Amino acid sequence: MNENHNINITATASFVETESDTKQNRYIFAYTITITNKGKRAAQLLKRHWILTNGNGKTEEVHGDGVIGMKPRINGGESFRYTSNALLETDVGIMQGYYTFRDDDGETFNAAILPFTLTIPRTLH
Repeated sequence: MNENHNINITATASFVETESDTKQNRYIFAYTITITNKGKRAAQLLKRHWILTNGNGKTEEVHGDGVIGMKPRINGGESFRYTSNALLETDVGIMQGYYTFRDDDGETFNAAILPFTLTIPRTLH
């Protein structure tokens, strides 16, 4: 790994029952992303690329500038956290993708967002 570009991304997700309509196959999930710059150079998040796969295997790709209307600059040793949401047609799915960053020298690079699960809470009997 390039010691200048060491971005660590973690994700947690939860089902938002109050905004979902399971009878209409409308499942809303909130996810919180923490981006930690473990590298030596500051990096600015420019773009996002998400791949959402629902429980039926249907895949949707989402591209866009920044996250939640921002393009945060994260110094080495610092973190940025945000919460957003995703809509699925099934009660389970997977999100993954990458962020595109630019460091202070103008070099662009991608940081992987490893797959994480979106699922409604299960009740054990």
